Amino acid sequence: MFKQICFFRKHPDMSQEEFMDYYENQHSQLSKKQGRSPSIPNAVRYVRRYLQPEKNPVTGEVHDPGFDCIMEIWWNSREDFENSQKIIASPDRIEHVKADEAKLFASHANPVCSVLEYDSPMGPNGEQTHVELSYHD
Repeated sequence: MFKQICFFRKHPDMSQEEFMDYYENQHSQLSKKQGRSPSIPNAVRYVRRYLQPEKNPVTGEVHDPGFDCIMEIWWNSREDFENSQKIIASPDRIEHVKADEAKLFASHANPVCSVLEYDSPMGPNGEQTHVELSYHD
């Protein structure tokens, strides 16, 4: 399994609610709304995690994390990831992506990372835990 994460700061003219609404109902559906094939083909999972800062228990302060959203996408292989990156950057799509991102994000300078994950045993007796995904109609 290969995982990508991206860090996004919302456009300064948007509230958090407007940002979430636009991302969920416009940007994440961009290819579909344009009648194109998916720009993230073979993706196994596509998740947006909207950050809501909380009080730090040590300092008692609320610290700005620097981002409003962390986006995660999982693929079965690095090859699937690289193919999707080529599709997004293709000349017939890139200007549409940039134009839409200009409405949504503070800039195009958004960190993109691959991830190596290690899980710690969290079961009641120290056993390894796991999460199963299910798909609903």
